[in-house]
Amino acid sequence: MRTLILTFAFICAGLAVTAQKPDARLVGLDRYFEKQRIQWNIPGMAIAIVKDGKIIHSKGYGVRDTKSNLPVTGSTLFAIASNTKSFTTAALATLVDAGLISWDDKVRKHLPYFQLYSPYVSEEMTIRDLVSHRSGLATFSGDLLWYGSTHSREEIIRRARHLKPVHGFREKFGYQNVMFIAAGEIIPVVTGLTWDEYVDKTFLQSLGMKNSCLSVKDLNKFKEVALPHNEVEGRNQVINWVNWDNMAPAGSILASADDVCQWLMLQLGQGTLNGKTYWSAARSNEMHEMVTPQPIGNFSRQNMPSKHFGGYGLGWNVFDFHGKKVVNHGGGYDGMISQSFFVPEAGLGAVILTNNNNWLPGAMMYKILDTFLSDGKGADVPSLYLKMKKDGDAEDKAKADETEKKRLANITKPSYPLAAYAGIYECPLYGQCKVWEDERGLRMQFMQTPLFGGTLNHFEHERFQLVWNEQMMLPKGMVQFISDIQGRVDEMRIEVENPDFDFSELHFKKLPDQIK
Repeated sequence: MRTLILTFAFICAGLAVTAQKPDARLVGLDRYFEKQRIQWNIPGMAIAIVKDGKIIHSKGYGVRDTKSNLPVTGSTLFAIASNTKSFTTAALATLVDAGLISWDDKVRKHLPYFQLYSPYVSEEMTIRDLVSHRSGLATFSGDLLWYGSTHSREEIIRRARHLKPVHGFREKFGYQNVMFIAAGEIIPVVTGLTWDEYVDKTFLQSLGMKNSCLSVKDLNKFKEVALPHNEVEGRNQVINWVNWDNMAPAGSILASADDVCQWLMLQLGQGTLNGKTYWSAARSNEMHEMVTPQPIGNFSRQNMPSKHFGGYGLGWNVFDFHGKKVVNHGGGYDGMISQSFFVPEAGLGAVILTNNNNWLPGAMMYKILDTFLSDGKGADVPSLYLKMKKDGDAEDKAKADETEKKRLANITKPSYPLAAYAGIYECPLYGQCKVWEDERGLRMQFMQTPLFGGTLNHFEHERFQLVWNEQMMLPKGMVQFISDIQGRVDEMRIEVENPDFDFSELHFKKLPDQIK
C-alpha cells in the first residue's frame, strides 16, 4: 500500500512540474522582445498577450523615461492613440443595440451643421461612413485642424467643409481622424453625456481599467506613467505631452498593457466579458467585418504570402494571416507608438506599447502571430522593418545635407525688407498665422496652435527655412512667400515633410489691411 501511495505521489509531483513548465514560445518571445527593443533604441516597452480568456504574458521592458530610469511594467500608462477608435465604435454599437441610432443614419440627422466638400456627400454621409474611412478625403487630411490647436470638436467639424477630396465618395480608403471626431460628437446628442463621460462610465470603469484615462490632464493621478521621447542623433529625449482632448474620439486614451488586455478579451468575447454583455454579438460581427478594402503592398506579398486581403471595418483594421482573420489597430502619438490585435478563431490577442517614434509595434504583431499561428515559420518582420527604417533615415539625412549645401552655395538676400513679410495671414480651413520681425529675425506663430511657432531663416529668394521653437517630432520646414501683381507680399505657403500632417492644405493669404 505504501508503495502504491509513494508511486501515486511521484506521478502527481511529475504532473505538477509538467503543469508549471513555462511555455517555450513565451520564453523565446520574451528574449526576442528585449533584443528588438535594444536594436530599435526604444527607451521602454510593455507587451501583454492573452490566450483563451487569460493573460499569459505581461511584462515591461526598459524604462518609463530616460530621466528617472524607472522600470516599465504591465501597469505603466502609455498613450494608445488611434486604438481609441475601437472604443468610439463600441460606444456607438451600444447605442445601435439600444435602438437610439443606426449605423446607416445620416450624419446630419444628429449633427445638422455637418458639411463637407459636396452637398451630396454632406447629405448622404452615414455613421458607417464616418468610422470606415471612405469619405473621399485623403489620409490624415485636416489633422492640422486639431493637432495642438485651440479649436473645439465642433469647430473642427465645421471647418472640415474646406477640405478637398482626393477620391470619390465611398470609392477608396482614406484614414480620417476628423470623421471620427464627428462620430464621437453624435454620442452627446443621443445620450446627453459627452464622449468622454460615456466611454469612461461604460467601458473604463465597468471593465476595471484602473490604469487608464482619457486625457493627458489626468496623468498626475497615476503612479506609473511612461513619458514620450523623440530620438535626436541617436539619443532619446523626453518631449512634452500634447493635449489631444479636442480629437478624443479618434485618439486620446492612455492605458496600461494589462488594461488593454481587458479590452481585447471583451472583443474576443464578442461584447461579453465576465458574464456582462456590453454589446451584442451582431454588433461585433459588424465592427470586425471589412467595409473599406485596402490593397496588399509589395512588402506583404514578398514576406507574408499567407496574407491575401486587408481592409477597414468599423474602428478596426482586418486582414487574413495563416488562414485566420486578424482584427487590429495601431496608434501613433507624439513619442509613443502602439499596436493591438486579436484573432477570434485562435482566442489570441496582444498589445505592444512603446515610448518613442518607431515602427516596431506593428512589426511585432507579425512576430507574435507567426509564433502562435505557424510555429514561428514566418519572416522576421521586425528585423526587415529595422533595415528599411535605417535605409530611410540615411536617405533623409542625405537629403537634409544636400539642402543645407544648396543653401550655403546659394546665399542670397530676401527680395524685400523683412518687415514686408510681416503681417496676419489667414487660411479659411485653419485660421490665422502671424509673421513679425524682432531682434532674432523673422518669426512665425500659428494663432490657433501655440505649439507651432518658430524662426524663419532666409534660405533663397522668397523661401525661408522654418525652425520650430519646440522640440517635437516634426522636422524643419520651408516657407514660401508669394507677391501679388503689384509686387507686395500677400500669400504664404508652408511645406514640412512628414507622414502625418499635410501643410500643403493650408493656403494663407495676408489680410487686406496688412498688405503694404
